[in-house]
Amino acid sequence: MFSYTFHWNQALKALPQMLDGALVTLQIALLSMAIGVVVALALTLFRLSGNRILNGFATAWVEIARNTPALFQIYMAHFGLGNFGIHLSPYAALLVGIAFNNAGYLAENFRGALKAIPETQTRAARSLGMTPLQAFRYIVMPQMLRIAFLPATNQMVWAILMTSLGVTVGMNTDLAGVTQALNAVSFRTFEFFALAAVIYYVIAKAVTLAARLAAARLFRY
Repeated sequence: MFSYTFHWNQALKALPQMLDGALVTLQIALLSMAIGVVVALALTLFRLSGNRILNGFATAWVEIARNTPALFQIYMAHFGLGNFGIHLSPYAALLVGIAFNNAGYLAENFRGALKAIPETQTRAARSLGMTPLQAFRYIVMPQMLRIAFLPATNQMVWAILMTSLGVTVGMNTDLAGVTQALNAVSFRTFEFFALAAVIYYVIAKAVTLAARLAAARLFRY
């Protein structure tokens, strides 16, 4: 039962390759968050617009993103769109799937942040002659982003971890894909995946710490 012999040297020799994969993982996570924030802001505006079509579209996006597995969303980006003649590479499909998920969760975070801002501030801005869009841009949005910043950090960590689902659509250049490829030729499953888990952990903790330092500096938490 306990006759397994560890061979850490093989895993450590492949560490540079795994770190290259970690950079791809971080790249996808950052891009998906950037896209997610922009789309989430648009969805938030749609929900505030009073237009039934725009509100319905935004609500449907949030509901699908939050109530279906991330794996399903990535699969639909890769295989589902392919049925309609839209063929995405594994990298693009993973990016689209995670960005879709991020946008849904971030839009809900922004909605919660909006509820924490007194409506009197918007009315005061309107009384000064601002349009609804100007009131949102200059008065509401800065406060909303401040409130939602740390919760959005959790979504960033989740995005980093979700990149590991890319192996299901043939992604082989991120950390999970590189680890799987190295495991396939060495059969040292425990060593490679344990090392990958440590790298994921370090990245997640580094992102969390950086976000807290940024929040303390920018928002004076």
